[in-house]
Amino acid sequence: MRKSWTTIVLGVAVVGLAALGVPSAASAVPTGPERQVTDLVPAPVAAKADPGASFEITADTVLEAAPGAGEVATYLRGLLKPATGYELPVVSAGTQAPAISLELGNADPRVGGEGYQLAVTKSGVRLQATTATGLFEGVQSLRQLLPSAIEAQTVQQQTWTVSGGTVLDYPRFGYRGAMLDVARHFFKPEQVKRYIDQIAQYKINTLHLHLSDDQGWRIEIKSWPRLATEGGKTAVGGDPGGYYTQDEYRELVAYAASRHITVVPEIDMPGHTNAAQATYAELNCNGVAVPPRTDTQVGYSSLCINSPATYRFAEDVIRELAALTPGKFLNIGGDEAHSTSDGDYRAFYAKVSPLVAKYGKQITGWHEIAKTGPPASAVPQYWGQGGENADLAAAAARGNKILMSPANHAYLDMKYNASTPLGQSWAGLVEVRDAYEWDPANLVPGIGEQSVAGVEAPLWTETLKNSDNLEYMAFPRLPGIAEIGWSPQTARNWDDYRARLAKQAPRWQQQGIGFYRSAQIVWP
Repeated sequence: MRKSWTTIVLGVAVVGLAALGVPSAASAVPTGPERQVTDLVPAPVAAKADPGASFEITADTVLEAAPGAGEVATYLRGLLKPATGYELPVVSAGTQAPAISLELGNADPRVGGEGYQLAVTKSGVRLQATTATGLFEGVQSLRQLLPSAIEAQTVQQQTWTVSGGTVLDYPRFGYRGAMLDVARHFFKPEQVKRYIDQIAQYKINTLHLHLSDDQGWRIEIKSWPRLATEGGKTAVGGDPGGYYTQDEYRELVAYAASRHITVVPEIDMPGHTNAAQATYAELNCNGVAVPPRTDTQVGYSSLCINSPATYRFAEDVIRELAALTPGKFLNIGGDEAHSTSDGDYRAFYAKVSPLVAKYGKQITGWHEIAKTGPPASAVPQYWGQGGENADLAAAAARGNKILMSPANHAYLDMKYNASTPLGQSWAGLVEVRDAYEWDPANLVPGIGEQSVAGVEAPLWTETLKNSDNLEYMAFPRLPGIAEIGWSPQTARNWDDYRARLAKQAPRWQQQGIGFYRSAQIVWP
């Protein structure tokens, strides 16, 4: 799914932000140009600016929450309070005070389950949706209509004007994901929560956590306890490992849910399993544990396909993860199983795929699983670089939806250019325009609009060790992939997008995001 290389200079992973040419959070932050509803990222279905109808938030403003909207209203209050200093009480509908109103029902039926309508006038703000999720996505647009200083964590002395106009908005695809590899390098719960908040503001609704690989195992499995305590000790290059206890994982899942994001856990099988095989000898055909690995080679590991222990292991892991995960999907990997014969690969999934359904979940996995004839409810994830793929096209013909993550467009760990100090380049160099200018519906012959589940932006961490590294590689490319997943294809245009993207920069600076200042964008 990602690489065919053996050597990496790990020193680049500790390059400081100053050396990367990225301004620190303490730098002077420009307020940027005034925002309009037509500047939103992702681009909405329809928007009409009305500069004469802007609304000013003051200490007297209230947040009106219809029944069922209280949680989103409280979230909005929490977003606005640090920079404004205003308490902004959450009240029931019907107040006479200037208000930001969050309403459920009576929205345009086109908004569906995640869309919203937004109207900003001099007298107030009206946000309508059919679900709390729709209101939450509308709040992400509302925050972009305020000055970028709204993202500051200390009180700012200025006027808080919401740009006037109307928006009708709903997503193109139902699955809009970001993947974080916590196996190659471990990221603590607070770091994952930070990334959740960053992706939520661009209407990403799924976080795929890559929880196991050759270099480390990152989730407590009570029936196989040493997977975490021993298999979790290692990371790429001998760096410190770590793992999530089941309570910590539950907390991450709950935190993501509070941002209307569903967590999809991945345990990669039957390859990418060295951390497990180094920990439990019975997972090897010869009954001898393999040495731990902290290099970045791929394709050498494989579970023992004919061993009952393999399927006891697979079932226990699936059973425990399913119990911990409210979302409908479990990712069972399937990529780069170069040490598993084709026959053994198919035999493995003939036994393992039904286990996912046994515990009430649906399968996702890398696109190689398509050749095993998974159930129509399964969602293979395409990580190739476009062009013919007969197995994937056949799966689509059988009714499978395909998740698009082309490595040469959507992989956030690819270098921007040859001098980028972090990342990889096996799928090419991926500048901001490369990440934006592609269409999931014409990438692979036989997989059109109706066969696409959505898009996902994977972030692999062989070279990435901390949150600064993650942010430098994700921004500014992540918002473009989010727009591909949300916005109508007809609404996407590079010249328009690059202008809108530039206006996000002051917001990222206020959030302390050290982003890559691509020469393709005229930054403010």
